[in-house]
Amino acid sequence: MRVRFTFLIVAAMTSTLFAQTGGAPAQVPSPSQPKAASASKPRSFVSASGVRLKVLTDGTDVRGNEVEIVELVFPANSDSGDHRHAVTETFYVLEGLMEQVINGTPVRLTPGMSASIRSTDQVRHKSGPAGAKVLVVWAPGGEIARVTANWKPE
Repeated sequence: MRVRFTFLIVAAMTSTLFAQTGGAPAQVPSPSQPKAASASKPRSFVSASGVRLKVLTDGTDVRGNEVEIVELVFPANSDSGDHRHAVTETFYVLEGLMEQVINGTPVRLTPGMSASIRSTDQVRHKSGPAGAKVLVVWAPGGEIARVTANWKPE
């Protein structure tokens, strides 16, 4: 279990994007020209327990399956139950309180803190009394489809 700093997440995302663009800086849409979402591919989902997932970056955006980035909003006192992911999962807390129980060891995360969970780790995500908003990086990608398979598109 490792708690990592924000710059490591940014460095990993930058490295992945540079690799995808052959070392050229990624083109960022201007505010006057927002990125178009595919009409056939939902970009937001909600679980039966009220967790909301917003796709920020997926294989379409990076032209490959190396990384997916989502924003998750957890309702107050939510509990994901024990589970595993097929990839490395890195959480960065934007708002609220999250407790990651990684292989039975609780890790308390407040805004500005992050934790990475290996694909071999058992994890449980618990939000605090005010809920939480987190940035999640899955590498390699493929988790959006797996996680949202039974979620409702918004």
